[in-house]
Parts: sequence; structure tokens; C-alpha cells
Amino acid sequence: MPLYLLGFSLLGYLSGSLPFSIWITRLFKGVDVRDSGSGHATTTNTLRQAGIGPGALVFILDVAKGFISVWLAWHYAPSPWITPITAACAVIGHCWPVFAQFRGGMGLACAGGGLLAVSPLSFLIAAAILIALVLILRHPARASALTGVVAAPTLWIFGLHGIEFWIAVAAGSVVAYRFLIDWNRRYHELWLDRKKPE
Repeated sequence: MPLYLLGFSLLGYLSGSLPFSIWITRLFKGVDVRDSGSGHATTTNTLRQAGIGPGALVFILDVAKGFISVWLAWHYAPSPWITPITAACAVIGHCWPVFAQFRGGMGLACAGGGLLAVSPLSFLIAAAILIALVLILRHPARASALTGVVAAPTLWIFGLHGIEFWIAVAAGSVVAYRFLIDWNRRYHELWLDRKKPE
């Protein structure tokens, strides 16, 4: 069991560490996506810098890397509890990728891929939460952070108490922590829609 846990955790982390937004933005625009905008390797930042096509491709690939690692854990790990751990490790890899100087994205698309791997319904619910919050708050960063927090309780309310709930807890906790770091450090002013003082 410990070897399986280590192996799938490493699989999740390395899969999550694939920095598709960095590679694709560099391919299409010749720039590092982290050098402007929010400073993160995210779908939203890719959309801003490279356009809809590259942004959509990054979103699909970020979902896919969470999906693949979690699907493999769900089908081949000897314990179901390895699956949410794998999902959390994939999101950790996305946020702090070993292949990109540990400067990655915010993890929500990767977390969504983990949900999709075990329950398409839970993925659709989480996506609906995100869309609703974006429309209400008109601030993608805040909406993403709140989605990471409220996804698991919402799944529970909808009667989804299985492994998808624990994936939402594990992956959502990483997403929320990632946003908390930004709030406490560099992006306080960005979150408040104010310019940083000179």
C-alpha cells in the first residue's frame, strides 16, 4: 500500500506539473504567460495574452492532466482513498510545478479534471458554481477561490457523498490555500481591484 500511495501521488504531482499554459503561450506569442496579468500560469491569463484558441487548449489540457492521473488511481489503486490524495497532488503540481520553477497556476481546472474522472455530474455542478460566481462577482479570481471552498459542501447537499466529495475536499483545499497565499502576499491589491502603490 505505501508504494501504491507514493507511486500515484508522484504520478499526480508530475502530471499536474506539466505547465501547458507556459508552453502554449510561448509557442503562440513567444512570451512567458507569468510575466504579465495576474502573473500566474492559468487559462484566464492565457486568454488575455494569447487569445481564445490557445486559452481553450490550455483549459482542455489542464483538465486532462487532472483527469488522467485521477482516473488511473480510481481504477488501479488498491484503496479508494488513494484517489483523492492523487487529485490533491495533481493540483499541488499544477500550482507548484517542478517543470516550471514551482511557479504555476491556481489549480481549479486540474481539480475539475479530477472530479470529471470519477463523476461527470460533480464536474458539471462545480462548473455551474464557477460560472454563477463569475457572473455574480464579475471577478474570476474571487469566483475561482470561492468555488474551491464551496464545491465540496454543494456536492454533499446534492447527495454526492462518495469519492467525488473527498476529491472536492482534497483538491479544493489546495486551491483555497493557493489563493490564500496570494491574498496574504503579492496580489492583495489585485484582488481589491486597486493599483499597487508606487
